[in-house]
Amino acid sequence: MFTGLVEARGTVRSWDKRHDGAKVTVAAPFTDLVLGESISVSGACLTVTRIHRDAFDADLSAETLKLTTLGQLPVGARVNLERSTRADGRLGGHVVLGHVDGVGRAEKKSRVGDAFEVSFRVGPELGRFVATKGSIAIDGVSLTVNGVTDDASGSLVTVMLIPHTLSATTLEDLAVGTPVNVEVDVLARYVQRALAFETHLPDGAARPYRAPHDDPAARDARILESLKRSGHAG
Repeated sequence: MFTGLVEARGTVRSWDKRHDGAKVTVAAPFTDLVLGESISVSGACLTVTRIHRDAFDADLSAETLKLTTLGQLPVGARVNLERSTRADGRLGGHVVLGHVDGVGRAEKKSRVGDAFEVSFRVGPELGRFVATKGSIAIDGVSLTVNGVTDDASGSLVTVMLIPHTLSATTLEDLAVGTPVNVEVDVLARYVQRALAFETHLPDGAARPYRAPHDDPAARDARILESLKRSGHAG
């Protein structure tokens, strides 16, 4: 697990691409890496497979290459690095698993004082998990969602990049059109999953019930009925 608070920026040193995956070597400033530990590389959780004096190797599966931007990064590209969270550490960002949900794209960028307001385009399969004032991880960086605008092609997610975020992460290099790794808040995924099932029936039995996602009125009626049965609604 990670927090989305980037510890350092690394650099892609080399690639060894194969038909079913790849090995990447990342230059990093860490001196106490442990073989087999997890490290977030621009939002994707990778396992350290070899440790060099100033770098580490990690393997990328075909699935990781498919769902993230990592395979598109050239040698020399900068990446955000975060080691897994210690149990006695502070959770300063939000719960980030390093399981990239998909790729978004920077669509708008404008300066607001010393900061930048940036809007990212995500597809409808991810947009439904994003809410204003919620959290989202962009290239492994924990960000607060300032606004969400939905349309036929998905959602436009707007965040504010403050000077510290810009100076400490690769988002400093972000340009309109740049693809980014997106991980939605895992809590939103579990809420959606819970709403997709009716867990209690009048007789106390439990059976799965798949929610009619394309019928908001029916979904709302189902939620209200569940609240009435549990005594939380009149």
